[in-house]
Amino acid sequence: MSAVTVYTDYVCPFCLLAEQVVTTAIGDRKIPISWRAHELRPDPVPTLKPEDPYLPAIWNRSVYPLAESLQVPIKLPSISPQPRTNKAFELLALAQDQGLDHPYSMRILRAFFQEDRDIGDPEVLVALAAEAGINPDEARQALNSGAYRERHREALRHAREDMAITSVPTIVVGDQIFRGVPPLDELLQAIDRLESPPEIAAAPVNRRGQV
Repeated sequence: MSAVTVYTDYVCPFCLLAEQVVTTAIGDRKIPISWRAHELRPDPVPTLKPEDPYLPAIWNRSVYPLAESLQVPIKLPSISPQPRTNKAFELLALAQDQGLDHPYSMRILRAFFQEDRDIGDPEVLVALAAEAGINPDEARQALNSGAYRERHREALRHAREDMAITSVPTIVVGDQIFRGVPPLDELLQAIDRLESPPEIAAAPVNRRGQV
């Protein structure tokens, strides 16, 4: 079955907002949403601080207006500096194996952007994974053992080298690629073509994405 694939970093608010557009476009069709990792600032690149001018400016200019138009509750997290997401993505690999990458990813995004929870804390991640349907003992063991560490590194390589991902969200629908939060009408057309693919279309680029 064809899927809509979302390349994400869990500290990007546009990824939470894009999911609302994707879900609306899919409607009641049985099209899964598949999530893939792309860290915007992998270690040792410093992560952002909400008290610095950069984040509040982007949120006031772009994030909050878009969230209001989509009716998605969201707030700038207070955790400083922003948490790294490598551990959250190691559990994403576990979630993928169990077909739970969509509920897991949404639980992580909502925890960070709606509940101000530290998604870099392993115990927080284990609790959130459990809420998404993953056995907490299995999740804790995966983090403690580093069982999915190499697979996460390969996922980052795939996003960067094979897919040439440079910003998130990047949404792949068949042969079409949307960078940023896509216009609903264009996404609807792309999803319609999943069921009866025509000629390959040019990939539209949307400027709203990445923080």
